[in-house]
Amino acid sequence: MRPTPAPIDETLAPKLQHKIDRKTKPLGALGRLEAVALQLGLIQNRLDPSAHHPYALVFAADHGLTRAHPVSAYPREVTWQMVLNFLAGGAAINVFCRTFGIPLKVVDAGVDHLFTPHPDLIDAKLAFGSNDAVTAPALGLELAHRAVATGAEIVNRLPDSLDVLILGEMGIGNTATATLLLHCFTGLPLATLVGRGTGLDDAGVARKRAVLETALARGGISSDPWQILAEYGGLEIAQMAGAMLAASERRVAVLVDGFIATAAAVTALAITPEIRPYLIFTHCSNEQGHRAVLDHLGVSPLLDLDLRLGEGTGAALAYPLVQAAAAFLNEMASFESAGVADRA
Repeated sequence: MRPTPAPIDETLAPKLQHKIDRKTKPLGALGRLEAVALQLGLIQNRLDPSAHHPYALVFAADHGLTRAHPVSAYPREVTWQMVLNFLAGGAAINVFCRTFGIPLKVVDAGVDHLFTPHPDLIDAKLAFGSNDAVTAPALGLELAHRAVATGAEIVNRLPDSLDVLILGEMGIGNTATATLLLHCFTGLPLATLVGRGTGLDDAGVARKRAVLETALARGGISSDPWQILAEYGGLEIAQMAGAMLAASERRVAVLVDGFIATAAAVTALAITPEIRPYLIFTHCSNEQGHRAVLDHLGVSPLLDLDLRLGEGTGAALAYPLVQAAAAFLNEMASFESAGVADRA
């Protein structure tokens, strides 16, 4: 799969910047919101971008590493139990989406459980979790390609009005999987990236690192992004990467959440670097290594609230800021329209 992101018309940037600069404020006074407004305009290829039609997807899957290795403080069953919590409306992401009026669906990308049909559940199960990357490729090439394509198909079925996509995840063991992917794609040291996940103590982190080192010794590090995804990926991470790729084809802004979502973003960037302008990094997770990855990418997230929950919660919390960026660009008076004297 090689999606083609909609081209960014850089000739629009000076016009957008002029519109931003002529608002009734000192130059740069709205800080980072001005950069978001400019990015939205370039994404949508218009001087009056919209951020009124968001959609949130939470992708869930299980990980083979959790079958035999102590990489999480929580048991494997929590993945499917949390999916039921999402469907019942009881999780943090449900609360935040209700607060901000964001439609939310849960995607079963590969949970080790059979769910009964539910109107808010998208059945995209490709397997009952990934393989144990210590002993075999986590996905294999065929499943990696299918997972990315499936995530893209899900986004392509969302409403035509979609302008902001919020992606979250759920999967016990997925910080371990994300760590492997980020290590391979960025070259950052494993020790920098291995964190506490759901709450491991120091000894638990050491055991987790040893497991990941064993997996890397088996699978190695390929120069082919698809091979890396095949060796170490998770089904929810691969589907999220596909969702990001599809969003770029539709000129939809993607709000990137925390550590796991950033691993999906880095995967998508390795497959198609041209999607970079479509990604808005929303917050810096408290998970060890996330700031190092953001620094490696050269991005500054909108928020830093010490979050480490996942689910898309940081992205949902940042959505009102994105809305505000579009609103000031479209509704704030200019010096000319307001009859306000400009700076000397």
